[in-house]
Amino acid sequence: MIDVGTDGRTWLLSGPTSSYALRLTSLDELLHLHWGPRIALADAEAFAALPAPQYWPFESPLDGREEYPVEGGPRFVRPALSVRTDERRGTEWRFEEYEADGDELRLRFSDAGLGITLHYRMRGDVVERWVTLANQGPALELLRADSATWTLPERDGWRLSQLHGRWAAESRLVRSPLTYGEKVIGSRRGHTGHQHLPWVALDSEATEESGEVYGCALGWSGSWRIAVAQLPDARVQISGGAGYDDSGLLRLEPGESFTTPVFAGLWSDAGFGGASRAWHAYQRTYVIPDADQDRPVLFNSWEATTFDISEDQQGVLARRAAAMGVELFVVDDGWFGTRTSDRAGLGDWTPNPDRFPAGLKPLGDYVHALGMQFGIWVEPEMVNPDSELYRAHPDWVQFQPGRTRTEYRNQLVLNLARPDVQEYLWGQLDGLLSSAPIDYVKWDFNRCFTDAGWPGERYPQKLWVEHVEALYALLDRLRAAHPSVAFESCSGGGGRIDLGVMARTDQVWTSDNTDPLDRLAIQHGFGQIHPARIMAAWVTDSPNTQLNGRVSSLRFRFVSAMAGVLGVGGDLAEWSEEELAEARDWVNLYKEIRPVVQRGDLYRLRPPEGGLSAVQYVHGDETVVLAWLQAQRYGEPVAPLRLRGLDPTQAYECRETGEVHRGAVLLHHGVRTGLRGDLDAAVIRLRRM
Repeated sequence: MIDVGTDGRTWLLSGPTSSYALRLTSLDELLHLHWGPRIALADAEAFAALPAPQYWPFESPLDGREEYPVEGGPRFVRPALSVRTDERRGTEWRFEEYEADGDELRLRFSDAGLGITLHYRMRGDVVERWVTLANQGPALELLRADSATWTLPERDGWRLSQLHGRWAAESRLVRSPLTYGEKVIGSRRGHTGHQHLPWVALDSEATEESGEVYGCALGWSGSWRIAVAQLPDARVQISGGAGYDDSGLLRLEPGESFTTPVFAGLWSDAGFGGASRAWHAYQRTYVIPDADQDRPVLFNSWEATTFDISEDQQGVLARRAAAMGVELFVVDDGWFGTRTSDRAGLGDWTPNPDRFPAGLKPLGDYVHALGMQFGIWVEPEMVNPDSELYRAHPDWVQFQPGRTRTEYRNQLVLNLARPDVQEYLWGQLDGLLSSAPIDYVKWDFNRCFTDAGWPGERYPQKLWVEHVEALYALLDRLRAAHPSVAFESCSGGGGRIDLGVMARTDQVWTSDNTDPLDRLAIQHGFGQIHPARIMAAWVTDSPNTQLNGRVSSLRFRFVSAMAGVLGVGGDLAEWSEEELAEARDWVNLYKEIRPVVQRGDLYRLRPPEGGLSAVQYVHGDETVVLAWLQAQRYGEPVAPLRLRGLDPTQAYECRETGEVHRGAVLLHHGVRTGLRGDLDAAVIRLRRM
């Protein structure tokens, strides 16, 4: 809902529990008024009527109060917008008009031919913000164009939450006091990156289930930056957008425009857990395609076969997967070109004639006959120097003239900003999806930008933005042409997870680390912002030969992976009949609880910090608890867990024991889990009677 003040210069956006208000002064200064509990328009106008605070001579009366600080004028904070022409630098805008169209507010400004539109949209309690820059004047350079600047109310002792990591250790949560100055996170690698997820949260005294939490998440799959600044007067502002530094985003010729990605913000007074549930509901409702459809249990052949694959061998695995109850069979890397290792074949997206003499259709038909969907792995944005594509078009990759072309994993990055590269990939992928009964595509991205050059292009740095825009356009085009095909975003694990790619894919690969104990911490961090509905997790072999050699039970591996979208990635040809039978039981159990896990509200009962950890999902009358006992020391009893999100006036039946309990249910005191020893796990189901 959007309310507009009587003079047309105060605006209030309201959701179910929160409001966001801003005010335009007579000097065309756009000031922030309120972000927090729901208020009325009269309250916003009262805030606007308060006298401006007094400032010392060396400080700015605008810093920390503006909605979208630009470069130039009486400002010292980091500018959200920095523009340069041949004659001048900076912005001195004038207000033109506003439009309140349905749930979207647009504020239009202009500066010497540059049109600047600030967009606001309330979806639930999430405020979406973005900016459109349309140039009708002389050519100009966008040095920086952030999507939004968020202003927080004055509080004592802000604390910053962020998700950091690296390959195989993504999405680890850390909280630390916010100090004066700036905290900057981001990626300079051309993709979202393993090092940080584009999300931050701030609180002053929140717990898991109580207290105010402010969160911001950026929807961009390329290089990005979020800066959290505590200003000299203790005010806090958060700015974020595409690009990492101010070296230049784009050059806009007359008639050209640029729309920034969405930078979304959320206020919650229900603690970190309440904020997470609000983020999850927002993504399931407005971001994730077909989020009301549960994702199938998949098998992926990578860890079973790596590059040594054949049609007959994949058929053997498919039969075992189908007998286990798997619903989607995925052939990973090695099916195309001369791809017998990571040294060759990338870019040549046609089936290897020795391994698949009649193409992928016979295997796809066979998988379908077994009652499963069929999927494949691709890495379209990359090329091996040893490939037909590179030999034909060596100029299609990113490179700096006169410099060595850096290879990671024996591959180079295609310059997807080039129209000819876009059309080549469209032709290859559209033809591939039309040639076989393919239901699912795992889209990988296994190296970062390094030599991001574009010889012959007047403004080569634009490829950092235009590569991502072309990726989005290609995914959108493929989804429109093949609406029954689902896509997964992968980047060496969790290297490309953000709201932008999530709007175009059905699930994401959380991490290449499939160790079930490590995954508990990775999934704990991931769930701070993203829902279980998109979090792919696999059961692989024990010992975990891919990473750490840890031994774990099939029970622990399954319950760990059942916290998201369940997959299996072990070598089924080596599993015993007893293991296959046990796995079939776990898969059947997951199918029963899947709607609750993938669509339910998440409650983090205890974090994975040693000892017992647990999560709870509530969906309608159903409740599911997944619990993991990491270690038990000195014979100490495990402390009980009180379930959340249940109606205290109602009775609930435990399906594992048949016991009936009131809404305030304690695990271990009333509901027995049977957890004992190290690396044990349990699934507990309750239903409201």
